[in-house]
Amino acid sequence: MTGTPGRGGGDAGTGAPGTQGPAAYWKPGEHILWRYRDHSPAVRGRVHICRPVTVVQDTEDLLAVWMAPGTECVRPVLADGTAVHDEPLATRYTAPRTTVRSRWFGTGVLKLARPGDPWSVWLFWEPGWRFKSWYVNLETPRTRWAGGVDSEDHFLDISVYPDRTWKWRDEDEFAQAQRAGLMPPAQAAGVRAAGRSAVELISAWGPPFSERWQDWRPDPAWRVPVLPEDWDRTPAHMTS
Repeated sequence: MTGTPGRGGGDAGTGAPGTQGPAAYWKPGEHILWRYRDHSPAVRGRVHICRPVTVVQDTEDLLAVWMAPGTECVRPVLADGTAVHDEPLATRYTAPRTTVRSRWFGTGVLKLARPGDPWSVWLFWEPGWRFKSWYVNLETPRTRWAGGVDSEDHFLDISVYPDRTWKWRDEDEFAQAQRAGLMPPAQAAGVRAAGRSAVELISAWGPPFSERWQDWRPDPAWRVPVLPEDWDRTPAHMTS
């Protein structure tokens, strides 16, 4: 199960919705941006995470992308350069932040997202392609634009293991985000409900868990995408 590049290594957004109409899809091998916007009231809506990825599959049912090892990405840090997770939880979401460019080290990540789902599912491997786990990242349903997809992370996540067991992740950060005013009660309740829906899917072992994506491998001809200078540009058109 491998990727099959179409116009492999193409520029972000080639053949994307917003440029060719809502029925257009990205081709396997094309490069797009997978981005997240900040929650902080002072900069809400600003892109603070940007990851260039290669399209594996893009249909009306599923967007699958590959983030290769060594990809140059954008990530948030504190204003003094401290890593976000090194900041005490009590001030983690209120301390001033900026963004930096950095490389994604370790093994790559396969990301799977169905339109409208308030989560995406990520697959992780150990070195040597030994499958490690799935990671359900709770987030707003992605909006598509000519160069990729945008979302907002919802702090709470779920790890799912090959033996089909699972556990909640980052519940402390989810609670702190609410205390810091980044997530009002109604939104937090919606995130919890989305998490319960994801757990129901895991318990039923529905797609994508049942689809053997852990056996997938990237096409060796694919090049690592390049992070563009205008990685934080505002899209002209966006669709769900």
